Amino acid sequence: MSKVGTTKMSSRGQVVIPEEIRKRLGLGNGSQFVVIAEGDVVILKSLIAPSMNQFEEMIAKARDQARKVGFKTTDIKAAIKAARSQS
Repeated sequence: MSKVGTTKMSSRGQVVIPEEIRKRLGLGNGSQFVVIAEGDVVILKSLIAPSMNQFEEMIAKARDQARKVGFKTTDIKAAIKAARSQS
């Protein structure tokens, strides 16, 4: 169920997320967000680091996909070296 709240911006550009929404989403001091603006709509998407299990699952999927397309460790090392030389 979606909850709606209202808030306002301070003179310093700060916006308070209503307490009920913070609690429901588990947001606390230091929570980080991606901010997206489109027209008159502002979206805050919380950034939550994956758990170690989720991270290991992502790595396993990435390795499987790399194997399917024929990537080798040397290909990845070469791509990293090329990207680093561009900066």
